[in-house]
Amino acid sequence: MAFQAGGQRSQPRPVPESPEAQAYLEDYATLLGAVPFPSVVFDHRWDVVLANTAFETLFRDVAPHPTAMPGDNFLRFVLFHPDAGTILGEHESSWCLPMLAHFAAAVERHGHDHGLQSIRRDIAQDPIMEAAYQQGLPHWIRAVGPHAVEHDGAVRPLLHPDPRWGSDCRVVGETPKTLQDMGYSRLTLVLREARRPAPAPRTARRARRTASHLSVVPAPRD
Repeated sequence: MAFQAGGQRSQPRPVPESPEAQAYLEDYATLLGAVPFPSVVFDHRWDVVLANTAFETLFRDVAPHPTAMPGDNFLRFVLFHPDAGTILGEHESSWCLPMLAHFAAAVERHGHDHGLQSIRRDIAQDPIMEAAYQQGLPHWIRAVGPHAVEHDGAVRPLLHPDPRWGSDCRVVGETPKTLQDMGYSRLTLVLREARRPAPAPRTARRARRTASHLSVVPAPRD
């Protein structure tokens, strides 16, 4: 469980060099495995370092993707995987835009990082997403306020494959100092029990999106 398997990765999974840090992560993986809610630890590129079984279960039905599997890089999954909107409800406003805002902040801090540059190039290749990043994102932040960007405490729509769970979750950021010193962050999605009969299966309610999916800004005209 310590290092979750996923699709093919363009970069090796981040692993600390010191034996002490590796031992801490092994013990932290044990702790993560005891958490009943989806929980993930990632680095400044959103490359996944640790993820528990509940996280794997949440995304068990996503199709294979060469670069955007949730257990490899969570940011790439949110932005680029065709199935992301079938699990992450209100995908654009509740998940894509906050993640783009955090990505923009990471680029300011780590502008020369090759992993972040690769994500930036992939954003630029999608005209709709590039327009959202350059023009739509600043407008959205001004309209909703900076609080909408924060992950910790946010209640966001979530479509879990298990009908016992409700239609949203609370995102909790809980990064201990030792993880923070390693350059890692942790997010947990606290699920809520369903309060009404389960809706129709996701595949019947929501179609997969295409690559150019963001509608926060108009598509560029020729």
